[in-house]
Amino acid sequence: MLWEKYDIVVVGGGHAGAEAAAAAAHLGCKTLLITQNIETICQMSCNPAMGGVAKGQIVREVDALGGLSGIVTDRTMIQFRMLNLSKGPAMWSPRAQCDKSAFSLTWRRLLEQVPNLSIWQDEVVAVKVHGGVVHGVVTRMGLEVESQAVVLTNGTFLEGRIFVGEQSWSGGRIGEHPAVGLSAQMRELGFTTERLKTGTPVRIDGRTIDFSRLTVQEGDCNPQKFSYSNTLPPTEQVPCFLAYTNSHTHEILKTGFDRSPLYTGRIQGHGPRYCPSIEDKIVRFADKERHQLFAEPEGRNTNSYYLNGFSSSLPLEVQLEALHSIEGFEQARIYKPGYAIEYDFFPPTQLNYTLETKRVENLYFAGQINGTTGYEEAACQGLMAGINAALKIKGRPPFVLNRTQAYIGVLIDDLVTKGVDEPYRMFTSRAEYRILLRQDNADERLTPLSHAIGLADDERMRNVERKRMAQSALSMIVEQSSVTPSEANGILEEKGSPAIQQKVKLLNLLLRPEIRFDDLLALSDELAEAVHDIDEDIREQAMQGVEIALKYQRYIEKEQEVVSRILKFEDIAMPTDIDYYGISALSYESREKLTKMRPATIGQASRISGVSPADVSVLVVYMSHLHR
Repeated sequence: MLWEKYDIVVVGGGHAGAEAAAAAAHLGCKTLLITQNIETICQMSCNPAMGGVAKGQIVREVDALGGLSGIVTDRTMIQFRMLNLSKGPAMWSPRAQCDKSAFSLTWRRLLEQVPNLSIWQDEVVAVKVHGGVVHGVVTRMGLEVESQAVVLTNGTFLEGRIFVGEQSWSGGRIGEHPAVGLSAQMRELGFTTERLKTGTPVRIDGRTIDFSRLTVQEGDCNPQKFSYSNTLPPTEQVPCFLAYTNSHTHEILKTGFDRSPLYTGRIQGHGPRYCPSIEDKIVRFADKERHQLFAEPEGRNTNSYYLNGFSSSLPLEVQLEALHSIEGFEQARIYKPGYAIEYDFFPPTQLNYTLETKRVENLYFAGQINGTTGYEEAACQGLMAGINAALKIKGRPPFVLNRTQAYIGVLIDDLVTKGVDEPYRMFTSRAEYRILLRQDNADERLTPLSHAIGLADDERMRNVERKRMAQSALSMIVEQSSVTPSEANGILEEKGSPAIQQKVKLLNLLLRPEIRFDDLLALSDELAEAVHDIDEDIREQAMQGVEIALKYQRYIEKEQEVVSRILKFEDIAMPTDIDYYGISALSYESREKLTKMRPATIGQASRISGVSPADVSVLVVYMSHLHR
């Protein structure tokens, strides 16, 4: 049965699919989002939180580009914490606990309000491909939906299989069917598929936890928010709780190893090294007598708690006995077990930087099917795939972010250039220019770029300009105003900072590690009045931006100089039909890798494993001769 025609069909209603569909529709494309279950759009399958180290930067970037993840997070947030404040601002990372049910419902409400976007509950079993170009999809109900582009965001559902001890069954999430058929068709089309594994812990009835024996972890006293739009920070925060395993817990867990799918070989896919299951932790870190756990509330109106750090696929009875050995959880009852899930993914070296596949034109992959893990990593891929699918069918240039512009650019470059051998998670250490790619300046970096393509609206652009003007005014006061010893020394003594003997600029005080921007307000009426005059919605952002820009100016300038040098070669375009085997000065490994990867620029070539700096120099000379 032929169905209505669309410009773009997005397959999958997770974080990648939702952002892809919203972006494409906002850019004026008639878009259809097809999901197996409309009730679980953007369900938080694992922990009920957004952000964290590097992930918080990604959510801010998605928001700055006009995505919806930051807005949904702010509207459903029950706790906010800024992580790594004891370190430099490049490491500061916002994180929010969210109300799990409200998160999914809010996403659905927002999607239902997007012009040009329709939602259909069904399962896509095949894509329609003719002459190497995608032309739509076929669903389980037998519908044929024609479209100019298709974005696949199937998450962990592609041939998904769930494991709890010796029990296993097909599923995309516990209680939900897998997506069957697409992987086989992709292989027929010439795509490579491989298997990965991820997992999740038990969900616990909070009424059965003795919280008096756990350590309370409150949110920040002055919580911030994720979105640069007019959302609000949380007013009533809900605490998390800190717990620990013990040596007895570890001994109990070991009794289930002979029935663990991880150790009996029934799971072949690689799991995430940075977020291992509890059984994997006690093997890899055998010298540790205990491991940290976090009991995280799944919402304001539920008793369910997520035990972060206790992911497991051991037999249910072993999970329960181990749980009961942890202080505070002796009487705990659970709502559902921890489990592992193994699923198909497509190695992302098969993609262009727009996330369009190299093998089939107008077909895009985004999210966990590219070998990533995490809501944030999925959301940013979906956003970029949706943007590029829309731009391509409109005949407009692609939208690609490089490593100097965004964590999103780092992530996609890593995926496309290096591929993955385990579920990919973003870390600040992956970004070479993280002083420039901070969570506080994502709007300044990215909103102008998104506004230029028509995604970020005029109001967002005005907000960026207001913030810039406010920061400029505050910077001028800090750099020009002075303070006397009698005015300053009381504050300096209170902050444990050496007294001054003569009149100094406010800037000189701000450069001290003990002094924050807020401390200057008590020293300068002019500065305090200027801050008071800034609109409340951007006041905190403006003050934070000035402090970072002035306090870390030398580091920022040094990194900008490095970026300028690198960009000279980064964007040198390379034809896709180069005969690398004919360039004898290249190492054989380099010729082999370059032929396989077909990089679009010198910069991309330089990041391919096996391509040495000497090989890059050869390519630069080769391209110079080619241009002449």
